[in-house]
Amino acid sequence: MSKTYNIYCDESTHLQHDGMPYMIIAYTSTGYNQLKQHNEHIKMLRAKHKFKGEIKWSSVSKSQYPFYSDLVEYFFATDIKFRAVIVDKSQIDETRENFKYSDFYFQMYYQLLFHKINPDCKHNIYLDVKDTCSQGKLKKLADILNHSKAIRNLQFIKSHESYLMQLADLIMGAINYHLRKLNTVTAKTNLIKKIESHTKIELTESTPKSAEKFNLFFIDLK
Repeated sequence: MSKTYNIYCDESTHLQHDGMPYMIIAYTSTGYNQLKQHNEHIKMLRAKHKFKGEIKWSSVSKSQYPFYSDLVEYFFATDIKFRAVIVDKSQIDETRENFKYSDFYFQMYYQLLFHKINPDCKHNIYLDVKDTCSQGKLKKLADILNHSKAIRNLQFIKSHESYLMQLADLIMGAINYHLRKLNTVTAKTNLIKKIESHTKIELTESTPKSAEKFNLFFIDLK
C-alpha cells in the first residue's frame, strides 16, 4: 500500500505590485498517518503557553516567543518537512512578449510541488484561501499538475483549519523578514537564529536540491 502525504501550501508577498521585493511560495508536509499526532502536540503547546489565535509570523513577539521557540523545536524534531521557492521580483522581466504574471505565478507553484511529489505515493494538497479568485486558481493549478496520478486531492481550506498551514506561514515569514534585512523585533531575530542553528545555513541561500527536511530554492531569473 502506498503512503499518503498531506501538503499545506501558503504564499507571502506574492502579488505583482505589492511593493515587496520577494515572492515566496512554500509548503509544509507530513505523512497522513502522522497528522493527528502533530495536531495534538501543537494543541498541547498552545495550552502550555496559553497561546490564542492563529500561528503566524506577524504575531511573533517577546511575550509569545516561548511558544514559537517550542514550536520550531518541535518542527525540527519531527517528520514535518518544509520547502519554499523564492523569487527576487526585480528579476522578473515583464516586457517580454506574451508575459503574464499569473502564468509566472503558476509556474512557481509547479516548481514548488512537482519535483518533490513522489510518484509512488499519494498526496493531498491544500492551499490557503486568499481571495474570491480561489476557484479559478485551483482549476489552473489542477490543469498544471493533472498528469500526476500521485495527487489524490487538491483543494482550498482556510488557514485557521490547519496548524501545519499556519506553520508554513511562520517559517515563510521568517525567511521573508530575514531577506529584507529587518531587525526591529528581537523575538523574530532570535527565532530566525534558532531556525538557522538547526538548518546550518543562512535563510538567504538555496539548500542542496536533495535536502528533504528543509528545502529552499532561490530561483535566478537572470
